[in-house]
Amino acid sequence: MTNKKNPPSASRRDLGFATRAIRGGTQRSDFGEHSEAVYLTSSFVFDDAQQAADRFQNREPGMVYSRFSNPSVQMFEERLASLENAERCVATSSGMSAILSTCLGLLKAGDHVVSTPSLFGATVQLFENTLRKFGVPVDYVPLTDPQAWAKAVTPATKLFYLETPSNPLTEIADIAAISAVARKHGITLVVDNCFCTPALQQPLALGADLVLHSATKYLDGQGRVLGGAVAGRSELIEPIFQVVRTCGPSLSPFNAWVLHKGLETLDLRMRAHSTSALALASWLEQHPRVARVLYPGLASHPQHALAMRQQSAGGAIVSFELKGTNPTEQRQRAFSLINAVQIMSVTGNLGDTRTIITHPASTTHGRISPQAREQAGIREGLVRIAVGLEDLEDLRADLDAGLAA
Repeated sequence: MTNKKNPPSASRRDLGFATRAIRGGTQRSDFGEHSEAVYLTSSFVFDDAQQAADRFQNREPGMVYSRFSNPSVQMFEERLASLENAERCVATSSGMSAILSTCLGLLKAGDHVVSTPSLFGATVQLFENTLRKFGVPVDYVPLTDPQAWAKAVTPATKLFYLETPSNPLTEIADIAAISAVARKHGITLVVDNCFCTPALQQPLALGADLVLHSATKYLDGQGRVLGGAVAGRSELIEPIFQVVRTCGPSLSPFNAWVLHKGLETLDLRMRAHSTSALALASWLEQHPRVARVLYPGLASHPQHALAMRQQSAGGAIVSFELKGTNPTEQRQRAFSLINAVQIMSVTGNLGDTRTIITHPASTTHGRISPQAREQAGIREGLVRIAVGLEDLEDLRADLDAGLAA
């Protein structure tokens, strides 16, 4: 008989994606609340001393302390694990803390990481300024060349790390091909699924070992809170969880509750984002002031066919380069466009209902060296748009006026 107080478990993979996004991972208290409660408490009361001892020693399941156990956080973790078809998920305070916790949990001094220049700027900073300091070197290879990943493997290589589509050029990695290289050498493959989310892409089904998120972005979807998450097999998540438990980059209960509720509309939002983004990218491709447009849903994208095999839609991120005779002129034109728009928000975030316009070379990737930016293909005329949910005609008119400026 179905328990009416608690809906179907997140582990029920026979349910559809939208059903799991709305019903999965819910825990109701004795009050029987319909919308999940938020548990704003630092600690939890035990029945007696023996129960306290058993909880602390993991002999009895239950909540102990919100740094590493909280019902609101657990509900978000279970729901996201279900959507990614993962055995387990651990949530963190931000996307960057998810990356750091993964590295601290799986790597030690002397281990080697292979990654790619096609990364978010802060991720490059973490690899270069933090991992290297603790004796973990990182080598970079082209994201789109699986053979380059294979050639970079050494006996010390323990981790492959990539994001696909990449930020901000929307390059597409062949997850299955790179995972085959990783499996051959016993290497853990981590895929940042921030841009697509599980609504559009399932990296674990394509061979990835772990999938990682800045939940701040589309999992929330409204630019309200910070959060991160890593999902995958239990034996890989456990050492990452131990880092979160001990070091404390934990997701707050309130932020977990916001993210848990955000997942309920994830499927609808990502498809709406993708529809508008494709239309805007197609329009930009015909604009006389635009040199090229990078969007996985366009037939002109270098990895369009691969993207359409791995993803169910193109996503929300559209990047494009403005024409110009030299980098200085290109930057001036990019700044003029950004200064002229009236509807789009000028900020460095993405994943919002509100459309965001960004100049990556001077903001999100401004702290990496000019050489690293050039290697990643991030030039002065590049503009990134995270397409929101406003009326498409309004966005197009806003861009048209900005490009005229």
